[in-house]
Amino acid sequence: MAKKVAYCGVLASCALIFSYVEYMIPINIGAPGIKLGLANIVIVVALYGLGTKYALAINIARIIVAALLFSGVLGMAFGLAGGILSVAAMAVLKKLGVFSVIGVSIAGGSIHNVGQLAIAVIVIADFAVVYYLPVLLISGALTGFCIGLLANIVIARGGIKNG
Repeated sequence: MAKKVAYCGVLASCALIFSYVEYMIPINIGAPGIKLGLANIVIVVALYGLGTKYALAINIARIIVAALLFSGVLGMAFGLAGGILSVAAMAVLKKLGVFSVIGVSIAGGSIHNVGQLAIAVIVIADFAVVYYLPVLLISGALTGFCIGLLANIVIARGGIKNG
Protein backbone atom coordinates (compact mmCIF):
# COMPACT_ATOMS: atom_id res chain seq x y z
CA MET A 1 0.00 0.00 0.00
CA ALA A 2 2.73 2.49 0.98
CA LYS A 3 4.61 1.63 -2.20
CA LYS A 4 1.54 2.42 -4.32
CA VAL A 5 0.99 5.73 -2.54
CA ALA A 6 4.62 6.65 -3.17
CA TYR A 7 4.22 5.71 -6.84
CA CYS A 8 1.11 7.89 -6.98
CA GLY A 9 2.99 10.89 -5.64
CA VAL A 10 5.82 10.47 -8.12
CA LEU A 11 3.44 9.83 -11.01
CA ALA A 12 1.22 12.80 -10.13
CA SER A 13 4.35 14.97 -10.10
CA CYS A 14 5.45 13.58 -13.48
CA ALA A 15 1.98 14.18 -14.92
CA LEU A 16 2.05 17.74 -13.60
CA ILE A 17 5.44 18.31 -15.23
CA PHE A 18 4.03 17.02 -18.52
CA SER A 19 1.07 19.39 -18.09
CA TYR A 20 3.48 22.27 -17.59
CA VAL A 21 5.53 21.31 -20.65
CA GLU A 22 2.33 21.12 -22.68
CA TYR A 23 1.22 24.49 -21.32
CA MET A 24 4.52 25.98 -22.52
CA ILE A 25 4.23 24.53 -26.05
CA PRO A 26 2.25 26.92 -28.23
CA ILE A 27 -0.10 24.83 -30.35
CA ASN A 28 -2.09 26.82 -32.85
CA ILE A 29 -3.61 24.60 -35.50
CA GLY A 30 -6.69 26.73 -35.95
CA ALA A 31 -8.93 24.68 -33.68
CA PRO A 32 -9.33 25.76 -30.04
CA GLY A 33 -8.98 23.26 -27.21
CA ILE A 34 -6.77 20.76 -28.99
CA LYS A 35 -3.83 19.66 -26.87
CA LEU A 36 -1.23 16.92 -27.00
CA GLY A 37 -2.32 15.28 -23.76
CA LEU A 38 1.22 14.48 -22.65
CA ALA A 39 0.18 13.88 -19.04
CA ASN A 40 -2.00 11.02 -20.25
CA ILE A 41 1.12 8.93 -20.83
CA VAL A 42 1.42 8.80 -17.06
CA ILE A 43 -2.29 8.03 -16.61
CA VAL A 44 -2.25 5.13 -19.08
CA VAL A 45 0.90 3.68 -17.49
CA ALA A 46 -0.68 4.05 -14.03
CA LEU A 47 -3.88 2.38 -15.23
CA TYR A 48 -1.96 -0.67 -16.40
CA GLY A 49 0.56 -0.72 -13.56
CA LEU A 50 -1.43 0.31 -10.50
CA GLY A 51 -5.09 0.00 -11.45
CA THR A 52 -8.10 2.20 -12.01
CA LYS A 53 -8.50 3.89 -8.63
CA TYR A 54 -4.85 4.94 -8.53
CA ALA A 55 -4.88 6.17 -12.13
CA LEU A 56 -8.02 8.16 -11.35
CA ALA A 57 -6.51 9.63 -8.17
CA ILE A 58 -3.33 10.63 -10.02
CA ASN A 59 -5.33 12.23 -12.80
CA ILE A 60 -7.63 14.16 -10.46
CA ALA A 61 -4.67 15.41 -8.40
CA ARG A 62 -2.83 16.48 -11.55
CA ILE A 63 -5.88 18.26 -12.97
CA ILE A 64 -6.59 20.17 -9.76
CA VAL A 65 -3.01 21.33 -9.26
CA ALA A 66 -2.53 22.16 -12.96
CA ALA A 67 -5.76 24.18 -12.94
CA LEU A 68 -4.66 26.10 -9.86
CA LEU A 69 -1.34 26.87 -11.55
CA PHE A 70 -2.32 27.41 -15.18
CA SER A 71 -6.00 27.58 -16.07
CA GLY A 72 -8.25 28.43 -13.12
CA VAL A 73 -11.58 27.04 -11.98
CA LEU A 74 -13.12 26.84 -15.43
CA GLY A 75 -10.08 24.94 -16.68
CA MET A 76 -10.49 22.62 -13.70
CA ALA A 77 -14.11 21.92 -14.64
CA PHE A 78 -13.14 21.08 -18.22
CA GLY A 79 -10.20 18.97 -17.06
CA LEU A 80 -12.15 17.03 -14.45
CA ALA A 81 -15.03 16.29 -16.82
CA GLY A 82 -12.71 15.01 -19.50
CA GLY A 83 -10.27 13.31 -17.14
CA ILE A 84 -12.80 11.38 -15.07
CA LEU A 85 -14.77 10.26 -18.11
CA SER A 86 -11.58 9.29 -19.90
CA VAL A 87 -10.20 7.15 -17.07
CA ALA A 88 -13.59 5.47 -16.63
CA ALA A 89 -13.80 4.59 -20.32
CA MET A 90 -10.21 3.38 -20.45
CA ALA A 91 -10.75 1.24 -17.35
CA VAL A 92 -13.80 -0.44 -18.90
CA LEU A 93 -12.01 -1.10 -22.18
CA LYS A 94 -8.91 -2.41 -20.40
CA LYS A 95 -11.07 -4.74 -18.32
CA LEU A 96 -12.76 -6.09 -21.45
CA GLY A 97 -9.31 -7.13 -22.65
CA VAL A 98 -10.21 -6.71 -26.31
CA PHE A 99 -8.15 -3.58 -26.99
CA SER A 100 -4.43 -2.97 -26.87
CA VAL A 101 -2.88 -0.21 -24.78
CA ILE A 102 -2.95 1.93 -27.91
CA GLY A 103 -6.65 1.24 -28.52
CA VAL A 104 -7.49 2.02 -24.91
CA SER A 105 -5.54 5.28 -25.16
CA ILE A 106 -7.27 6.27 -28.40
CA ALA A 107 -10.64 5.80 -26.73
CA GLY A 108 -9.43 7.75 -23.69
CA GLY A 109 -8.31 10.69 -25.82
CA SER A 110 -11.58 10.82 -27.71
CA ILE A 111 -13.79 10.39 -24.64
CA HIS A 112 -11.81 13.07 -22.83
CA ASN A 113 -12.87 15.53 -25.51
CA VAL A 114 -16.50 14.41 -25.22
CA GLY A 115 -16.42 15.24 -21.49
CA GLN A 116 -14.94 18.64 -22.16
CA LEU A 117 -17.48 19.35 -24.87
CA ALA A 118 -20.28 18.52 -22.42
CA ILE A 119 -18.92 21.20 -20.07
CA ALA A 120 -18.70 23.63 -22.99
CA VAL A 121 -22.39 23.04 -23.77
CA ILE A 122 -23.25 23.85 -20.15
CA VAL A 123 -20.96 26.90 -19.88
CA ILE A 124 -21.87 28.42 -23.22
CA ALA A 125 -25.51 27.35 -22.86
CA ASP A 126 -25.64 26.53 -26.54
CA PHE A 127 -25.87 23.05 -27.97
CA ALA A 128 -24.40 24.32 -31.26
CA VAL A 129 -20.84 23.65 -30.02
CA VAL A 130 -21.57 19.95 -30.52
CA TYR A 131 -20.86 20.53 -34.21
CA TYR A 132 -17.23 20.75 -33.13
CA LEU A 133 -17.37 17.10 -31.95
CA PRO A 134 -15.93 15.50 -35.14
CA VAL A 135 -12.84 17.72 -34.94
CA LEU A 136 -12.37 16.85 -31.27
CA LEU A 137 -12.89 13.12 -31.85
CA ILE A 138 -10.30 13.07 -34.62
CA SER A 139 -7.78 15.08 -32.60
CA GLY A 140 -8.45 12.89 -29.54
CA ALA A 141 -7.92 9.75 -31.59
CA LEU A 142 -4.68 11.07 -33.10
CA THR A 143 -3.21 12.25 -29.83
CA GLY A 144 -4.53 9.12 -28.09
CA PHE A 145 -2.70 7.00 -30.64
CA CYS A 146 0.59 8.82 -30.03
CA ILE A 147 0.13 8.72 -26.24
CA GLY A 148 -0.75 5.02 -26.47
CA LEU A 149 2.41 4.28 -28.44
CA LEU A 150 4.57 6.03 -25.85
CA ALA A 151 2.73 4.45 -22.90
CA ASN A 152 3.04 1.03 -24.54
CA ILE A 153 6.81 1.48 -24.76
CA VAL A 154 7.00 2.41 -21.07
CA ILE A 155 4.82 -0.56 -20.11
CA ALA A 156 6.80 -2.97 -22.30
CA ARG A 157 10.04 -1.82 -20.67
CA GLY A 158 8.78 -2.62 -17.20
CA GLY A 159 6.31 0.17 -16.48
CA ILE A 160 5.17 0.05 -12.89
CA LYS A 161 5.17 -3.22 -11.06
CA ASN A 162 1.79 -3.67 -9.39
CA GLY A 163 2.35 -4.53 -5.79
